[in-house]
Amino acid sequence: MKAGHTVHIALTGLGANKMRSTLTILGVVIGVAAVISLMSIGRGSQAAITNNIESMGTNLLFVSPGASTQEGIRGALGSAGTLTLEDTEAISEAPAVVTVAPQVQSFAQVVAGRQNTRTQVIGVTPEYQYVRNFPLAQGDFITASQVKNRAKVVVLGSSVSETLFGRLSPVGESVKIDGVQYKIIGVLESKGGTGFGSQDDVIMAPITTVQARMSRQRTTSGGLTVQSINVQVTSSADIDAATQQITTILEERHDVTAGNDDFTITSQQDMVQTLNESTGVFVLFLAAIAGISLLVGGIGIMNIMLVSVTERTREIGIRKSVGARRQDILLQFMVESATLSLLGGGIGILVGWGISRLISGLSISGTTINTVMSADILILAVSVSAAIGIVFGLYPAYRAARLNPIDALRYE
Repeated sequence: MKAGHTVHIALTGLGANKMRSTLTILGVVIGVAAVISLMSIGRGSQAAITNNIESMGTNLLFVSPGASTQEGIRGALGSAGTLTLEDTEAISEAPAVVTVAPQVQSFAQVVAGRQNTRTQVIGVTPEYQYVRNFPLAQGDFITASQVKNRAKVVVLGSSVSETLFGRLSPVGESVKIDGVQYKIIGVLESKGGTGFGSQDDVIMAPITTVQARMSRQRTTSGGLTVQSINVQVTSSADIDAATQQITTILEERHDVTAGNDDFTITSQQDMVQTLNESTGVFVLFLAAIAGISLLVGGIGIMNIMLVSVTERTREIGIRKSVGARRQDILLQFMVESATLSLLGGGIGILVGWGISRLISGLSISGTTINTVMSADILILAVSVSAAIGIVFGLYPAYRAARLNPIDALRYE
């Protein structure tokens, strides 16, 4: 019996039970659409995190203190007070280093008139604006003389400015931070991004001012510490060389040996890679959840195909009695199963793509949902859909092919 004739019989069988076939396809559509839409959300989160890190600046290294130890208990990395402004000056002498920008940070309550908010206050030097890529929308940035004189001036992030002053320009106005009045000298351009860790939800002040009034952690020798040092390297090719140079300088200054460093150096690429690995697990988790829907759709295909075999037992007996071979019956039911899954997969791709486009840019509880559609997501969805049709259709097709023609003809 020709394969084309067998395929025609299979498609005719599906057409004879339109409602049942439609409902079976719907199960696959839901599963494939869920996989595509959830994975696109996960990929969008990955892209947003990567862009957020890259927007910090280019060719960056981040030097942070090591872990503190109290009563034999080791704290988190960055909890020790080992870096100072003098370390910053020493690092700036390294051949592969272009600019350095130390920082300290603290959280504080900020009040302007009847408006108030709690946000992060970062103590910085003038170089911070260029090293970390913070262009101004209005006013001026912090100057060297303001750092030297511990001036009570601040630069607002765009979201803080909007919270406290709405659409009005806050430059020249004042805010109170923990009860102390500061003059606003500038507003930063928005860097985008919402939710936890937004670079727009900050206030910047001279590093010496923040050290004196908000963050007073000191080294064992009594000097004021910095919580991290941002280092701009000459080029990406010099990252390793700069890391080695900074390590040597700080080991000499802190009188420590290799392997016992009281500081940690992290590159921008390290941060991107670590976060991508973490969000990659998140994307796979979302795909696994959506995969449950596809599994249910596959079980639905198997159930319908088994019912179809039972209903068409006599038809199978007649086909076998007039010359149909086992492989012809097997092909017939495999074609039916594959058709259901592939149709469901194709429609599911369109639905998933539509959902992804629809929800991209939506803001929920202050967090903007971004989606990214890529070819590998579509290929995965189609491949899994086809595999489900084959795997879950194999047993019903095998069962139909094994029917004894005499017993099938007697079946009522």
